[in-house]
Amino acid sequence: MAHPRTVHPIEVESFRILRSRVDTAGLPPCTRAVTERVIHTSADVEYARDLVCDEDALRAGWDALTGGAPVVVDVRMLAAGITSRTAVVVLDLSDPPVEGLTRTAAGVRRAAVEYPDGAVWAVGNAPTALRELVRLAAEGAVRPVLVVGMPVGFVDAAESKVALRGSGLPAVSNRSAKGGAAVAAAVVNALLYLPSAQ
Repeated sequence: MAHPRTVHPIEVESFRILRSRVDTAGLPPCTRAVTERVIHTSADVEYARDLVCDEDALRAGWDALTGGAPVVVDVRMLAAGITSRTAVVVLDLSDPPVEGLTRTAAGVRRAAVEYPDGAVWAVGNAPTALRELVRLAAEGAVRPVLVVGMPVGFVDAAESKVALRGSGLPAVSNRSAKGGAAVAAAVVNALLYLPSAQ
């Protein structure tokens, strides 16, 4: 649920500088909030062209978060970056890996059983987690309300995001191999901070 927050003067100045460098005024509300928060978090204006936002999917995510939907994340670092009060579930990676699956992919499989419907899923680290989520969704085993797909790295990060965008799932992602837990958390925070999606 969105809560009023006190904005520090440094953040106000950061957003002023950001808006002087990147014109976000014409973007729809959720897309603008996400784009600005990601750029603010990363100090990387290239995200203005790199992000792939779907306003309807973001609005559905905002509605779900406002209604108290849980956020299922792939790593603790991402959970730590979500600064608003909401239910955050970190994948359980404590069990031995399943043959043929990474620990994070196995964690996605277990979490999908617990949260098959209506959760927001955020992946900021492991492309294998995103691949498994897309696979499970194709089988009808999980129906996320929004997937924040921002895994980072040189191995399968960009390609897994292409697979996410091709899956038809409601999603926000980016085209390049960059991303990470802080960026994925920024997307979730942008929606949690947004007072209205209109």
